[in-house]
Amino acid sequence: MSTRRELLALAGGAAVGAATAGAATPAFAHDDGPDGWVTTWAAVPTTIPVRGAPTVLTNQTVRHVAHCSTGGDELRIRLTNEFGETPLHVDAVHVALRDGSGASTAIVPGTDRRVTFSGRPDPTIPAGAPMVSDPVRLRLPAGGDLAISLYFAGATTVTTLAAFSFQDNVIAAGNVTSARTVTPVATLAQDLFLSGVAVRKRGGASIVTLGDSITNGANTQNNLNHRWPDLLAARLRAAGIDRGIANLGVSGNRLLHDPNPPAGSNAETFANYFGVNALRRFDRDVLAQPGRRYVIVLLGVNDLGHPGTVAPLSEVVSADDLIAGHRQLIARAHDAGLAAYGGTILPFKDDTLGFYSVENEAKRQRLNKWIRTSGEYDAVVDFDRAMGDPADPIRLNPAYDSGDHLHPNDAGMVVMASAVHLRLFR
Repeated sequence: MSTRRELLALAGGAAVGAATAGAATPAFAHDDGPDGWVTTWAAVPTTIPVRGAPTVLTNQTVRHVAHCSTGGDELRIRLTNEFGETPLHVDAVHVALRDGSGASTAIVPGTDRRVTFSGRPDPTIPAGAPMVSDPVRLRLPAGGDLAISLYFAGATTVTTLAAFSFQDNVIAAGNVTSARTVTPVATLAQDLFLSGVAVRKRGGASIVTLGDSITNGANTQNNLNHRWPDLLAARLRAAGIDRGIANLGVSGNRLLHDPNPPAGSNAETFANYFGVNALRRFDRDVLAQPGRRYVIVLLGVNDLGHPGTVAPLSEVVSADDLIAGHRQLIARAHDAGLAAYGGTILPFKDDTLGFYSVENEAKRQRLNKWIRTSGEYDAVVDFDRAMGDPADPIRLNPAYDSGDHLHPNDAGMVVMASAVHLRLFR
């Protein structure tokens, strides 16, 4: 397996695959001004499964690690109680620079900061709502990591979370939000009640990557930040292009349908983690991002593969259905002044999840042809051509295959990041 240094070196190389741009800089891109906020890290809020015992926190601190794409001298944190049915009380919130790498949750001495919300150190977040913190003075380097700690004194049921962080976060006993190191009582690869970090930048802008598990980072090594949006951020930094990236990929997400596990199926234990459909979450996950100027869309494979596996057959979609959904995303992005870039769907012949069929392949080919040739997206990122097996282009290249013939491995994520032309963001 490649080392992190080798992967990042590859990510800084030349672009792989075809990406055609209608314009290097879209006419509707705009400067966010001297005091604008820019997303540097994000996660998609989802809710807990239909079956299974939820996590309950009592007199415990959750310490998250957030790998940030761009830096600044001031930051804000976004918490969320979107799926809670009662107000969420957080007794303390602290942020610091993370010390170390990998699974470390230690903080750099002297960087701990108490976080307040409308002046209050112990916010109560209404049911169904997010809450943005007051500005925090803390110098965050581009590509740096934050340790964000939330303390819950009373019994608190986790209802809102990002279920697949590919980063080890920890739960510790007591209020240890300001401690340099904590002793975990549990380790989890989830983000609990935390959905975003923004930094204040002069003339900054952010790129939103809207996708599913492939964008989320599925099957990459935990704690190494090998998701393709992370590697794209590294390429941008190496090229001197200062852009934040908000990774709004969520495993299992569909363009057109919410999770709908068949009654009594094992999918009831995990399907809600897939998040609401992209048309439904677009305003929250794209338009609400501070500084959003560009969106890269990579969605559709789960719409093809879920019906008959973890969703009912009644939700089978056509290529025309998917094209109509993509057109909606483009229209809404353009209405908000964003440049919209379309990613072609990766090959998945003979996948182990049961997605592939001759019919689904025909739909994938038709959707990809439309993305490439219609001119409706402002640019095309041709992930399909970059990731296909030269000997059988409808199959994932074995060198980039994590083993299920659907999700890329860490080396494949490098190729995906390199398939995005940096000129689109200058």
